[in-house]
Amino acid sequence: MQSARLTELAVTYGVNLLLALAVLLVGLWLSGWLGRRLDAYMQRLNVDVTLRSFLRSLMSLALKVLVIITVASMLGVATTSFIAVLGAAGLAVGLALQGSLSNFAGGVLLIVFKPYRVGDFVEMQGQSGTVQSIQILYTVLKTPDNKTVFVPNGPVANSNIVNFSTEATRRVDMVFSISYGSSIDLARQTLDALVRADGRVLQVPAPVIVVGELADSAVNFRVRVWTATGDYWPVYFDMQERVKKRFDEVGLSIPFPQRDVHLRTVAT
Repeated sequence: MQSARLTELAVTYGVNLLLALAVLLVGLWLSGWLGRRLDAYMQRLNVDVTLRSFLRSLMSLALKVLVIITVASMLGVATTSFIAVLGAAGLAVGLALQGSLSNFAGGVLLIVFKPYRVGDFVEMQGQSGTVQSIQILYTVLKTPDNKTVFVPNGPVANSNIVNFSTEATRRVDMVFSISYGSSIDLARQTLDALVRADGRVLQVPAPVIVVGELADSAVNFRVRVWTATGDYWPVYFDMQERVKKRFDEVGLSIPFPQRDVHLRTVAT
């Protein structure tokens, strides 16, 4: 009698165990297959690579958790208790990782709203550089002097972001000084000729060359020109050198800071 009972229990639990194992294997395979299908579908829709990777990982994780809960239920584990334990563990982990969860939420916002993309030159949290990757917790920047900076996504998503690569053109603002004894008209003509001779400078919007300030030691010209975003720094640096050389050729002087000192003698 006892032997028959043991046989019955072995058959019953053995079948349940085999079914649970089959569900586990099929579920894990199905989660991977669905993840690949979702990735291929998003690729056809030209979805951003970072967003594709994030959604695929998220869906795969959710399916695996569902499979584990299903298998546990088949083995006779009370799912309500199991879910309660998972909830309590999730709460404890969440409290311990508040900063990381904030960065995770910030990463989701950055991926969805796309204030910048990989390859953009940006300024954020006091750091400037080219975006190398947008990860779930961090944005990776490569600075102009070839340093790698990991910026947490949480503060970035809640602060100002300056994206220098969004627009196709940028305005280059420059200041050039001449002495009070030099000709303003000659300086304006010289600057205008240099600006028009540079093929990288756009003529629409038109360049602006004005006297911006009568300073203590010099007359300051403000030169504002538009150029392609990628030509911003080449135009800026080349113009500094060309203006200095051309001013020397035409006799325009760039003054040093000056101060008049009056000496008074006191009779003794």
